[in-house]
Amino acid sequence: MSQQINELLNNAPCGFLSFNDDGSIVMINSTLSELLGYEADSLLGRKFELILPIASRIFYQTHFFPLLRLHGKIEEIYFSLRAKQGNDIPMLINAVRRKQEESFFNDCIILPIRQRIKYEDEILKAKKVAEAATLAQKQAEFALRQQYERSILLREITQRIRQSLDLSTIFENSTQEIRQSIHADRVGIFKFYPDSNFNDGAFVSESVVEGFDSAIAIKIHDRCFGEQYAAFYHQGRIQTVDDINDAELTECHRGILERFQVKANLVVPLLEGEHLWGLLCIHQCSTPRHWQDAEIEFVRQLANQLAIAIQQVSLFEQLQKELNERKQVEAQLTERNQQLGASNEELARATRLKDEFLANMSHELRTPLNAILGMTEGLQDQVFGIVNEKQIKALQTIERSGSHLLELINDILDVAKIESGQMELDCTPVSINHLCQSSLPFIKQQALQKRIQLEIKVPLNLPDLLIDERRMRQVLINLLNNAVKFTPNGGRITLEVSRQQRRADPDSADSPPHFLVKESLRIAVIDTGIGIAPEDINKLFQPFIQIDGALNRQYQGTGLGLALVKRIVELHCGQVGLTSTVGVGSCFTIDLPYTGCAPSSVALESQTEPRTEPSEPEQQEGSPLILLAEDNEANISTVSSYLKAKGYRILLAKNGEEAIALAKSENPNLILMDIQMPGMDGLEAMQQIRLDPNLVDLPIIALTALAMTGDRDRCLAAGANDYLTKPVKLKQLAATIQHLLTSLGR
Repeated sequence: MSQQINELLNNAPCGFLSFNDDGSIVMINSTLSELLGYEADSLLGRKFELILPIASRIFYQTHFFPLLRLHGKIEEIYFSLRAKQGNDIPMLINAVRRKQEESFFNDCIILPIRQRIKYEDEILKAKKVAEAATLAQKQAEFALRQQYERSILLREITQRIRQSLDLSTIFENSTQEIRQSIHADRVGIFKFYPDSNFNDGAFVSESVVEGFDSAIAIKIHDRCFGEQYAAFYHQGRIQTVDDINDAELTECHRGILERFQVKANLVVPLLEGEHLWGLLCIHQCSTPRHWQDAEIEFVRQLANQLAIAIQQVSLFEQLQKELNERKQVEAQLTERNQQLGASNEELARATRLKDEFLANMSHELRTPLNAILGMTEGLQDQVFGIVNEKQIKALQTIERSGSHLLELINDILDVAKIESGQMELDCTPVSINHLCQSSLPFIKQQALQKRIQLEIKVPLNLPDLLIDERRMRQVLINLLNNAVKFTPNGGRITLEVSRQQRRADPDSADSPPHFLVKESLRIAVIDTGIGIAPEDINKLFQPFIQIDGALNRQYQGTGLGLALVKRIVELHCGQVGLTSTVGVGSCFTIDLPYTGCAPSSVALESQTEPRTEPSEPEQQEGSPLILLAEDNEANISTVSSYLKAKGYRILLAKNGEEAIALAKSENPNLILMDIQMPGMDGLEAMQQIRLDPNLVDLPIIALTALAMTGDRDRCLAAGANDYLTKPVKLKQLAATIQHLLTSLGR
């Protein structure tokens, strides 16, 4: 028990000290020792007076100890203790005297004053918070009660408006109930006279407190109102004036308010459709008044209901006259709705077929591309044997062309995204010279076949441009392809870059904000082709549009190229321009805001890195076993050859059923699962595998050529650990496999 008491005292949040009648310290807890800067037991046996400064020592000798011996206890005595470092710490001490056997001991509970003050401050703050919360609660209850009463009133007025076509009765009841609800001196409904330019009118209904003049039926002429205020109210805006003496009002308008003893007013327009019918006016005549937001909103809602009543009566007056026309319109509308319903069904069907077509085309195009790019990557990595420098260059050309074809496929598959303006850019500093030079190889062969002369003009030492390099190369390739396509044999194409000082018209909708006064970079593609007629220029930048049927037959294409060019350039805050003369040629220009960087060291010509001859890794019995679930022979050959060269063992399944069986019997380290396979597809196979407790942690990488929206989420939900889109880079595939095997301890 003694040990438990000591632990309790040592862990107490306040200090504890006990001394005997000769002043020797017989117990001190860790809290007080640490506060004074002493080791835990270093003060035991020492005199209590030794840790007291002179003033406290005198107080101890003359008051503290004598009173403690006399009364047996002391409560809340303030004096200081001296720390080991020599500083004095103000303390609050409560002491009690106890007898143990034949000796007396004096037990002290010691608390630093700053902690007491802190606790008192916290109590005071808590009290203030509680008082504020109580006040806020009362205010909230009052506001809620007021809101409830006003909502009931609003509902009652709304109900009467719906049940009645008598405007006089509606106005009379509404003005009286509004005045009583918000405690105003006058509530009136003012109507403008027709053809008065909103300068003349009269109050047609009113509720006013006794003692203030009535404004009913008095013609009011305000020669400034139509010019100064009508447009304001036409917009549905509300005027609040807390004190007319402080408000900026026209003199004639102020005079009218003073005539009716108005000190403050709240005015809400009554709109009959888009026409300003009149005003709902709330007047405070006794004193100025600050209008609360809740009051303004309440009056606004009531004004809306009164406006509905006005429109309701107006519509009723026209009802009989328009009844036959309405029936005819309803019949036409029914027929039109039926047509729209049929059109919507056909549109939904067409959209579904388009999505299915794009998904199937994605798979059919990406699957052979996966083999082409995979084999090319494997050959360059010398997985299949040593290749010479000339062969490497040829493989690089194949890889560039295949990658560009993949980019075009991605663009076609992203048509929906492009049309909805959701294309995203990945901007990095790019060398302009490198960008232009790397775009030319894609059209050199076609130009050579047509004996077209290619010329490039790029100034030296151009700063890098912050752009999406892949997208901007796509722009240049599109423009260069078009130039080659529409330039006759023996013509010329020039790719020219220049810096421009541009000052755009700030009022022009076609001028991006970056282009008001800005240095820009201009890239021009100039050809000596067939040219474009002025009336056809605007057609060029619309998706899937080419100039005419004859050109479509002679010059093949998707019709997406220039639409993509325009959209991509505009996403870079740039502009596309075109000048053309039929029979002479065309000049397409791209102006980009110059967010320049220092020139980079990108090589303008491809550099050949020294290659070491690869050695075929020996596949050890303990090397990771990869289960490849794939039905395409080209992809099987590509992936398996590459992974074997990287030291993996390969197990092959050509459908989902085989994959499940081999996963259970062979216990592979990882599965590469193609999604589209005959019979059971990859999604179902992954779900079945995850149902087996022994395979629940088996890493699975989903490989798909669909690449449609939601594919990744569906694969991960089915049980995949990762997701890759065909055609996949073999190095990326190997890195993903290694990452999963390492992170999952396989």
